[in-house]
Amino acid sequence: MSQAMTGGENTRLIVLISMVATIGGFLFGFDSGVINGTVDGLRQAFDSDSVGTGFNVASMLLGCAVGAFFAGWLADHYGRRNVLIVSAVFFLISAWGSGIATGSLEFVIYRVLGGFAVGAASVMSPAYISEVSAAQYRGRLATVQQIAIIGGLFAAFLSNYLLAKVAGGSVTPYWLGYEAWRWMFWVEILPAGLFLVALLFIPESPRYLVAKGRKEQALVVLKRLYGEAAGVRKLGEIEASLAADHHRPRLSDLISKATGKIRPIVWVGIGLATFQQLVGINVVFYYGAVLWQAVGFSENDALLINVISGALSIGACIVSMLLVDRIGRKPLLWIGSAGMAVTLGLVAFAFATGSLDAAGTLQLSDGMGVLALVAANLYVVFFNISWGPVMWVMLGEMFPNQIRGSGLAVAGLAQWGSNFLITWTFPMLLTGIGLAGAYGLYTIAAAISVVFVLKYVHETKGRELEQMEG
Repeated sequence: MSQAMTGGENTRLIVLISMVATIGGFLFGFDSGVINGTVDGLRQAFDSDSVGTGFNVASMLLGCAVGAFFAGWLADHYGRRNVLIVSAVFFLISAWGSGIATGSLEFVIYRVLGGFAVGAASVMSPAYISEVSAAQYRGRLATVQQIAIIGGLFAAFLSNYLLAKVAGGSVTPYWLGYEAWRWMFWVEILPAGLFLVALLFIPESPRYLVAKGRKEQALVVLKRLYGEAAGVRKLGEIEASLAADHHRPRLSDLISKATGKIRPIVWVGIGLATFQQLVGINVVFYYGAVLWQAVGFSENDALLINVISGALSIGACIVSMLLVDRIGRKPLLWIGSAGMAVTLGLVAFAFATGSLDAAGTLQLSDGMGVLALVAANLYVVFFNISWGPVMWVMLGEMFPNQIRGSGLAVAGLAQWGSNFLITWTFPMLLTGIGLAGAYGLYTIAAAISVVFVLKYVHETKGRELEQMEG
């Protein structure tokens, strides 16, 4: 490959490596979104109530929390690439097993295995991309991860829609006598297989290799990425950043030796990870079909709305990719928070005007139905311009080299733990305080996140990873 940028950087190789890593993001999105069209099938196949259905949907997220927490530690000990290879294997097992499951327990086990993979990929893919990219375009490459996540969601929504349409419904038997919802899971086997094969052809992170004392291998990789002179210089910078506190990374590194307290940067990471979920975005991703059917749309129309939302999300992520290295991470975050607070408030208001019919379905006037639909899609756009991609960009780059794995572990646990609580509680909120009440809570969280960003989040645009301070 040619050295495609000044300074001898092999941009083509860096982009290729990043594209392989982002397949993990695509699978993260697909595995998260595929459940959206299978809720009716799960409810019918496993004869579950609202609490049981909520747990079946949210069960993957327990695996995600565990996978994200241990991925950082495992990556510090065994390598970024090796963790991603194991996650690819888990994606394959989960995709097959979720579709073949005959009972709730069996289904939950396979979904939790998929959760291990999603959790690991969610923190390791952006971290890996950050560790092979130069500062001036690191944000853009890491943002591609979110485009891949949304691309995976979109692919899941689209395949769900097409399978349900061709079969005549998600619970209708389709090819080989298996219901359409089972095929929705099996579609994921193809990209999971591609991810596993592609990972075998990319190098390990040079920062991991330096941390493990494998400097010669690190230098070979750095020269391939940045050229001869820049590779040698970068090796020296990485060594210098680790020299002041050179020992095997461990969770206790997150506690400051000077104060005996958890480092402030860790609390900021936890806050970013948690607020991304408290604004309720995954209610739209996981329960979109149920949500729109609850306000009067047919299953087919609801699945089509999901496809439209997915397309809007991809467009919003592209806008974020163009802006993240120009205007920075922090402005995108607070603008997104403000936009989400307004649009979520409008959705809550629209739902509050509705009334329940004899079947318990929320009925909206034509005007309020349009307001809810437009505001909900604008909310998705604001999220994907800001918190969707930028949170992952910042988690991948904000921690110093010595604590990156441990910091990602704790932030990932917080992210997926919050995701689980939001997803599991939504069916209960739906039957308890209704759609308006649930969206009112998400509105409050979005408003609080504006204050959090302005007060506690520091800009990382243009800074090398070796300059990050904890």
